[in-house]
Amino acid sequence: MRLPGRRHSPLGKAPAMSAITRFVLRHRLLVVAFWIGLAVAGALAAAPATARLTTSFAMPGPAFAANDAIAARYHTGTEDPVVPVITVPAGQSVTDPVVADAVGRAFAAAARAVPGSRIVDYAGTRDPAFTTRDGRSSYALVTIPGFNPMTGTRAPAAIERAVRAASPPTWRVQVTGIQALADSQPRGRDPGVLVESLLGGLGALVVLLYVFASFLAVLPLVIAAVSILTTFLAVFGLTQVTGISQIVQFLIALIGLGVAIDYSLLVVTRWREERARGRTNRAAVQAAMASAGRAVVFSGLTVGIGLLALVVLPVPFLRSAGIGGVLIPLISVAVAVTLLPVLLDTVGPRLDWPRLRTESTASRGWSAWARLTVRRRGVAASAGVLALALLAAPALSLSVGEPRTGALAQSGPAHDALATLTGGGVPSGVLTPIVALADAPSAPAVASRLAALPGVVAAVAPASGGNRAAGTALVTVLPRDETSVPAGQDTVRAVRVAVAGDPAVLGVAGSGATTIDFAQDVYGSFPLMLTLITVATFLLLARAFRSPLLAAKAVALNLASLGAAYGAMVLIWQFGYGSRAVWGIPATGSITMWVPIMVFAFLFGLSIDYEVFILARMREGYDATGSTRAAVVTGIGRTGRLVSSAALILTLSFVAMATTPQTDIKILATGLGVGILVDATVVRCLLVPALVGLFGRYNWWLPVWAARVLRVPPSPLPTVPAAAPAHEPAERVPTGR
Repeated sequence: MRLPGRRHSPLGKAPAMSAITRFVLRHRLLVVAFWIGLAVAGALAAAPATARLTTSFAMPGPAFAANDAIAARYHTGTEDPVVPVITVPAGQSVTDPVVADAVGRAFAAAARAVPGSRIVDYAGTRDPAFTTRDGRSSYALVTIPGFNPMTGTRAPAAIERAVRAASPPTWRVQVTGIQALADSQPRGRDPGVLVESLLGGLGALVVLLYVFASFLAVLPLVIAAVSILTTFLAVFGLTQVTGISQIVQFLIALIGLGVAIDYSLLVVTRWREERARGRTNRAAVQAAMASAGRAVVFSGLTVGIGLLALVVLPVPFLRSAGIGGVLIPLISVAVAVTLLPVLLDTVGPRLDWPRLRTESTASRGWSAWARLTVRRRGVAASAGVLALALLAAPALSLSVGEPRTGALAQSGPAHDALATLTGGGVPSGVLTPIVALADAPSAPAVASRLAALPGVVAAVAPASGGNRAAGTALVTVLPRDETSVPAGQDTVRAVRVAVAGDPAVLGVAGSGATTIDFAQDVYGSFPLMLTLITVATFLLLARAFRSPLLAAKAVALNLASLGAAYGAMVLIWQFGYGSRAVWGIPATGSITMWVPIMVFAFLFGLSIDYEVFILARMREGYDATGSTRAAVVTGIGRTGRLVSSAALILTLSFVAMATTPQTDIKILATGLGVGILVDATVVRCLLVPALVGLFGRYNWWLPVWAARVLRVPPSPLPTVPAAAPAHEPAERVPTGR
């Protein structure tokens, strides 16, 4: 039973936040100087920090161990090779001994063009798999040293020039390969992180002008700028002691923009509301921080918990992204609870002009929507669940890997070279060879055994071309299907099974083997990691809302939003229903292997932001009235516009992120953007009020024993319905049916 006259904060004890607010207001000059100093230092450190970010994708696993062993002996890795293609005039054949020798010399020039390269071709193997059906075209696999797929390489152009110079003028010389196809993709010019941030900031300004209808719109942007610059300063410090992935720069600039604005939006809106109630400016600041400020702290903690998914992974580049990424919400929270109240206390009233909109009353539209949703809560809940199920269903077909060649380029020289091969009966899988490291004497026998496997076009162990060193030999297996897609990965698994236990084989490498190991390392332990993060989030939210049921519902709906985001990525990118129309990129066939875990880490925390905003206000409303219906109407009426605006700002940030030329970043931005939109609409504005209405008084129940564990006041389950305010109908007591 609710205690008469007693008000409990929905997010814990007030004194801590009130003490922080009083401290920063007493020392406001020091606080402003502190953050200005950090922001200036961050502006100076942003460029050096970005330059120090690493592009390394090193990971544990047998494929990487094999790759390291090959690199130690051959000074090249096992990345997908550059593939030069020679086509001779009609009437000639690349299998003719004289022509074959000439083609071999031309391809050898390709290897010399990039010192340290190794080459596999028809001249070194005499295997017909390296020629087309008509006998007019032949190709070579040239693996270059020191290649990084994130930074790219100029090797394809250098190799093409070298082969062309060593070939008769009547021969046609082309170059293809995964990197060449990716480089020829129509990307446009990379606007850079700064330009993308400015685009996101301009979009946010438009939304903020609508929300505040005053010059207060600039205040959240100031908080975001300070947060982002300070985060870059912190990352610059981290780069001095550990490697940080280059992905972090996008996360800081764009996710940081959305998160910092979200937090500012919540606090400033509550400050305006308190002033509209007649409080003095100083009292309004303190009241806003005592309620909205605590919501910001809990929101930042939930984002941080989600990022633990990256920090605990055994993958260095993802772990570094998690370490760098966790700074975003933590620093944004620090700025929002220290600098923002100072600005509101000093310049806030002057910026709140011309005040075309006030917060004196809740939004009529959102309040009406909340009343309708509660009144038709069964229908609303069913519609929301059905919508989420339809959106999440494609996620069951999610496949991690790399985009297939058809998604990399649809025109250009590299595409034409690949068309020459595939038109001549050479499958595109040869662009992603599987490489086995074996003892030199046993290599021919190993190649013969692997050539007989299903899905294998050929397996060769040439003695030339830099394919033997230190008593070992490289066996190159040509798969029929690209190893970035499931059929090609099945071939990789078949190769591994075939050589398992063979002491003559020291390891199996290649991009396909790397993808399989990554998926196993990252996603194999995903259920356990998900369980730990879910439990931690549940405990945090149960304490925040003083309700196990609200916490459990929040976590469940968060996972549903995540499923919808995965489903959208599969539909738009893996199946291609949208990628071609928007970006001119056809179906990728799979989702870049690191993207799903990154989407989980950030979306899990970001979407709970809105749950905290809404449920904290509902809890506050219930503690004041004792009516679930009134709590829902108050919560949605007061936060509906805020949540929808915040979601729109985050979505605009992700739209800006999608302008980067890298396809994997576009996929990441799509997953995050769709997830936030679905979460703010279907989940928070439909399912949340409907389910709270369905659960009734059980939403607010916290047994005494659980309250002791969580160290918050208990909320006993009332035996009779609490009296509702005169303007709201009485709440029906659940019958248990």
